[in-house]
Amino acid sequence: MIQFLWGALSTACFVAGLFFLKYWRRSRERLFLIFAAAFWVFSLHWVGLSLVEPTAEKGTFFYLLRFFAFALIIGGIVDKNRTSAGS
Repeated sequence: MIQFLWGALSTACFVAGLFFLKYWRRSRERLFLIFAAAFWVFSLHWVGLSLVEPTAEKGTFFYLLRFFAFALIIGGIVDKNRTSAGS
């Protein structure tokens, strides 16, 4: 059951990334592209968790994937605020 839920989360993150990509194509706003990339990294994270043993979840690789996705989101927000303030 847990693997099914991880698959559903992976699909949801991938679809959210597609929505942000659609918004980026309409507006060419870099924030949307960064959010799309972050959600695709989250999707990879959930796929990775579903493919390994549950005891391997404590490995640093999955934490690094999540950290990278959150760093992308924070970096995108900081970038957006910096470019908006300069305009």
